Amino acid sequence: MQHLETETTKKKVKGKMAKEKKLVESITSRDVDFAQWYTDVVKKAELCDYSAVKGCFNYLPNGYALWERIMGDLDGRFKAYGVKNVSLPVLIPESLLEVEADHVEGFAPEVAWVTHGGMERLQERLCVRPTSEVLFCDLWRKVVKSYRDLPKIWNQWNTVLRWEKTSRPFLRSREFMWQEGHTLHATYEEAENLTLDMLHIYEDCYRDALAIPFVSGRKAEHEKFAGAQDTYTIEALMYDGRALQSATSHFFGNKFPDAFGIKYVDKNNEYQSCYETSWGFSARSIGGIIMVHGDDSGLVLPPRIAPIECRVIPVASHKEGVTEKAFALVEELKKAGYRVDIDDSDKSPGWKFADQEMVGIPTRIEIGPKEIESGKLIVVRRDTRERIEVAAAEITVKLHEITEQIHHDMYAKAEKFLKDHIYEATNIEDMKAKFQESRGFVKACWCGDPECEGEVKYVTGGAGTRCLIEDEEFISDTCIWCGKPAKHMVYWGKAY
Repeated sequence: MQHLETETTKKKVKGKMAKEKKLVESITSRDVDFAQWYTDVVKKAELCDYSAVKGCFNYLPNGYALWERIMGDLDGRFKAYGVKNVSLPVLIPESLLEVEADHVEGFAPEVAWVTHGGMERLQERLCVRPTSEVLFCDLWRKVVKSYRDLPKIWNQWNTVLRWEKTSRPFLRSREFMWQEGHTLHATYEEAENLTLDMLHIYEDCYRDALAIPFVSGRKAEHEKFAGAQDTYTIEALMYDGRALQSATSHFFGNKFPDAFGIKYVDKNNEYQSCYETSWGFSARSIGGIIMVHGDDSGLVLPPRIAPIECRVIPVASHKEGVTEKAFALVEELKKAGYRVDIDDSDKSPGWKFADQEMVGIPTRIEIGPKEIESGKLIVVRRDTRERIEVAAAEITVKLHEITEQIHHDMYAKAEKFLKDHIYEATNIEDMKAKFQESRGFVKACWCGDPECEGEVKYVTGGAGTRCLIEDEEFISDTCIWCGKPAKHMVYWGKAY
């Protein structure tokens, strides 16, 4: 009888081990198939899923909780600057969209139209908002009369719809979540300064909350936002060597306000033009977090924006007092301000560890009879899997030190990867070789002609201008393609 029980126990253990192994093996290795790895992580970490609407996704609790944390961080930065949140309609009359010619031309291929209300055909088509510049201008021309009404520094958190031909979770979808800020100013200089200030806020968020390094700068003339005078961008480098345009800030000058007839009366009782900006940051930042920090076991979340900073995992929870001590620890950490949960399921510790790693929780605390007896807990880092012994009496202080170290180490690792994958090229053959042999950005000079960029894209398999480099000396006097005098030095890269 004892022999049979032993064999049964062995089978159960083998069964559990097989499930744990399967959980990890279900993620394709990054170095084998990066695109499939990305899809595996999104699905296995239960971030989002495909919906019945082609090109659109369902955000699941794990994914939306992450977006909430990012929103909270960014919204706090905006409010500290003086930004006020508003909400404008999702529908735009066709006549309103057409007021600014460059704008409508730029968005026309991506616009979805509402043609009927119920069974009745509308007299004028309504566009499902791809962005809201014209809505803000329509509002401002009614409410802005005097210099006392300026500036307007407004933002809205919403979704927009752009009819993309292809889609990937978080990176490109027809409907996506973002924030779009819009401002109106009395002077050119004030608007231009705000454009750059918002770019710097995005930079701070990526560096200090998401632990993602980047290059940033002005977009080439033909890459600007439709209707903008200048567009500034943050370009982060993913593990596969592709760039991700991560946030943009646009300076419109007085183009939109003048088109809408927005004027204000200054202190001398004279009419003056207004100056406008807009700036946006979307949930594609979640895709950036996955591709910069993730590994073959799943997500690796930066602690400052992780919905859960720590998961407590009871070990040998069938032993007396273990579960009670684990729950007491959770309450202690919550009172100290930590975002913490517990896995008190009847699954094996190995499965629980693998699950915690899959969803990217930055730390876990293992607590069992040995830890209770010794008064020392085991904290395991998700990013390095380092096991750190911490006195139970010091856990509320030490856990903060550990998570802060995780943030700094994650950023340092990603920053090293970025720096190690920025190259230079002074002729097209060298550039082609760099993109064939390596992954990342290539610095090269350019005459500014979009046709030359098209030729470079063709011969390199898709590398285009990501942003202009305006604070460094040129590495060459001539264009990488045509040999004419160079006007810009550029970060070139293949992008999502």
